[in-house]
Amino acid sequence: MSQLQSLRGMVDLLPEQTRHWQNVEAVAREHFRRAGLEEIRTPLLEVTDLFARGIGEATDVVGKEMYSFLDRGERSCTLRPEGTASVVRAAIQHGLLSQGVQKLWYSGPMFRYERPQAGRQRQFHQIGVECLGASSARSDVETIALAWDLLADLGLTGLTLELNTLGTADDRKAYRNTLVSWLEERSDQLDADSQKRLTSNPLRILDSKNPTTQALLNDAPTLQAALSADSASRFEEVQRLLAQLSIPFTHNTRLVRGLDYYGHTAFEITSQQLGAQATVCGGGRYDGLVQQLGGPATPAVGWALGMERLLLMLDSHVNTAPDVYLVNRGDQAETAALGLARALRNAGLAVELDGSGAAFGKQFKRADRSGAPLALVLGDGEVTQGLVRVKPLLGEGEEQSLPWRDPAMDLPELLKSLGCH
Repeated sequence: MSQLQSLRGMVDLLPEQTRHWQNVEAVAREHFRRAGLEEIRTPLLEVTDLFARGIGEATDVVGKEMYSFLDRGERSCTLRPEGTASVVRAAIQHGLLSQGVQKLWYSGPMFRYERPQAGRQRQFHQIGVECLGASSARSDVETIALAWDLLADLGLTGLTLELNTLGTADDRKAYRNTLVSWLEERSDQLDADSQKRLTSNPLRILDSKNPTTQALLNDAPTLQAALSADSASRFEEVQRLLAQLSIPFTHNTRLVRGLDYYGHTAFEITSQQLGAQATVCGGGRYDGLVQQLGGPATPAVGWALGMERLLLMLDSHVNTAPDVYLVNRGDQAETAALGLARALRNAGLAVELDGSGAAFGKQFKRADRSGAPLALVLGDGEVTQGLVRVKPLLGEGEEQSLPWRDPAMDLPELLKSLGCH
């Protein structure tokens, strides 16, 4: 019988990798707590129409990449390809929008059928923030600053904030007409994908990675020329507030994001930590999405970061060594060690209990590999005497024997004083 394998693009996270993920998630949760955000959890599976209406049928995500199927009730269902539409659907469905501004965050797996590569899988994971009900330029900047500070706290270096404005729907309509006319006169110079987008989603041509198309776009009309006075003023305010917070940015006039629901502020945070520029976090304002999905007109802004790509860029070292490695051998010692390990864990220490019953020499080798600063040693002789041997494993220090059954002896505190944390 052949050995079963995971599907292509669906990757297992083994314990060592999971520790790194948990470290990032813990830092993110603390930033969100300090910013007053609340966590929301939505289903992995939604009706397909949610994404067709929310993301846009002309986008690559909806047209080419979604995992969609008919369930037993003949309903078209889709594994969520992104998190924003699901969060908005939940806010509408449960009446959250009538309760004031909703500052929410989420994390979890998303699914897109695309070519797997480093930092990009078919099941991938995002951490995202959605602020529903806030309309000011200040809320844009607060949301961007939250992402910037989180990534900096995680240790990411070489960060660049790329910023643009997509204006209002009327601004984009006017610009779309101008851009399409200009591109139609040069359609023979466009790459094949851009030629298809010319009739379905022409603004996405600005985001083309084709070198020939990029060179052509250097002379293309810009959205800035189509902005209303109010839209231009709003974007100037976003830039002023970012400068006030000392967050550096670059105005990228070609930044349009890949989803149809964006308007006004759009941004990406990139890093050169892997030697080539890569987007780590992206988002922007999407004031029309709530109404588009059946809710009341509601301003909104948010972002998402990709965990897989982020983890590639971060220092892989995460200290997971136990505080104590408990070496034990003998019938009495193994029973006593179980109780001692439990007591120390309940006192706040991380204790790895060797359950092998192997010779002391082999257990000590495993203790050295664990990275623990101290080994506790229990044999039947120590149990009879009510003692435990404390053996330093890192650096200098003398081995000593301590009583551990004496109620006056606070062993956890003593161990902490010897180097445990």
